[in-house]
Formats: sequence, structure tokens, C-alpha cells
Amino acid sequence: MPLRDTLARVDADLAAGRVPVARQRLRGLVSSYPNDLPLRRRLAEVYRLYAEPAEAGRWMYLEQDRDEAETAAFEARYRSAPQRMRALAWQGPESHARTTFARDQLAAVRAACSEAVGHAVDWDTEPSDRHEDSEGNPLTNFLAGAGCVVAVLAFVAIWVNGLVALVD
Repeated sequence: MPLRDTLARVDADLAAGRVPVARQRLRGLVSSYPNDLPLRRRLAEVYRLYAEPAEAGRWMYLEQDRDEAETAAFEARYRSAPQRMRALAWQGPESHARTTFARDQLAAVRAACSEAVGHAVDWDTEPSDRHEDSEGNPLTNFLAGAGCVVAVLAFVAIWVNGLVALVD
């Protein structure tokens, strides 16, 4: 469906009070047109109807007239630069942005992400912050490993039990 037709449906959904449907349509449009700043702004407006400041801040992050409280909520939800870079879901180089402010924001996020992961990244490859995620809680890591060992031992015990029953 063409962009214009989908936007007309979004307007009709909002007028009829079908906010979740309008949000879903806009999410699809932003996914299809990730570099369209007016679409991002409209999606942020819908998230304001839900009182979701972090998501409104996410989609207004590239706008100069953004709300600082929403921006802070977005940055609090997506704490690391790689998380922010993935959340912004931009495609292509910063030069595709229509405003200088958006280009500067995108460049700053990309530079911070490159520094965080230890190598240059771009908007077309998903940045990995596995190093940050893999450290995790030592107790959680131990329990996960212990659970795997218990599962393997249970499997071996059942197998041995079956083998003994077969021989008898």
C-alpha cells in the first residue's frame, strides 16, 4: 500500500479512536521508511497518547524541538550506545538525514557506539554489545551452567537406566 494511502488510514484510525491500529500502521511505515523524519514525529505523537515518554523520545530523538524529559526517558531505557543505535533503527549514512541536527545526533550516537564496541560501526550493520551483555550477573551465569550440567546428567542417567533394563 502506498505511503499516502497508509497515512490516510492512520488519520482515519486516530479519528475513530483506534489508536493501537494507528500505532501499528505507523510502526510499519517507520520500518519501511526509517529515514523519514516526519513519520518518526507522527509515531512519537501516537506514543504520547499512550503516555510512553521513552518511546516518544526514541522517535523524536533526531528532532531539534524534542522534549528533554522524553529524551531522558529514552536514554534511560536504552542505556548503552549500541542499544540506542539499534533502537533508532536508522539506515544508511547520516548524510541521508534532512536536517543538520539529525545528522549531528546520528553521528554522535554512531561515534559513541564505535567507542563502546571497540571498532568502527555504521548504520547498516547491527552493533553488538555482547561484551556488555555477557558479563551479566555471576550467580545467574553459574545457575545457567549448573542447569545445563543437571540436564545432561539426567539424560545420561535415563540412557544408562534404559541400557541396564535392555540387558536384563
